[in-house]
Amino acid sequence: MNRSFLFLLGSARQGGNTETLARAAAEQLPAGAEQRWLDLTRLPLADFTDARHSGGAWPEPGEPEAGNEALLRDATLAATDIVLVTPLYWYSVSSSTKAYLDHWTKWLYVPGLDFRARMAGRTLWGVTAMGDRAEALAQPLELMLGNTAAYMKMRYGGVLLGNGSGPGQVLDDTRALARAKTFFARQAPLARSTGE
Repeated sequence: MNRSFLFLLGSARQGGNTETLARAAAEQLPAGAEQRWLDLTRLPLADFTDARHSGGAWPEPGEPEAGNEALLRDATLAATDIVLVTPLYWYSVSSSTKAYLDHWTKWLYVPGLDFRARMAGRTLWGVTAMGDRAEALAQPLELMLGNTAAYMKMRYGGVLLGNGSGPGQVLDDTRALARAKTFFARQAPLARSTGE
């Protein structure tokens, strides 16, 4: 089965360091691997409302921004590999990336969608650039993505970390660019929760 990569751009800056690093890694993918790039900042989602225990209903399709949600949901389910391309913001993912992940909760409860079962076995990856060289500062982001993958019974490929704050600075991070060459070549293991 050919792999299909969904790259979800979550930066508030177009063409920033995180996207540059992700594109460097994507250049190494085999020719048969499909790539789809979607910009979460250009596909805004309605604020997530958790209606699981309130007796209320989830927002109905057709409401504002429901088209973006359907597009992102369908693209997610069509991919074998989901790559969250998000700068490190306050030690975690960007707000648009978090909004996207919040909607996974809704998709878990859509009758007949079987979102969790369909996501099992797929691979979750992260790519991030950060302004600090202390990679330990990215641990909260890595734990969040790893635990998300474990809950969904997905594989977890880890996070490709790069350093860069100003435009194009990540291209000076030779270590990150070297890691980018083999990042997607690894066989990602099934994720395990840090609580296990």
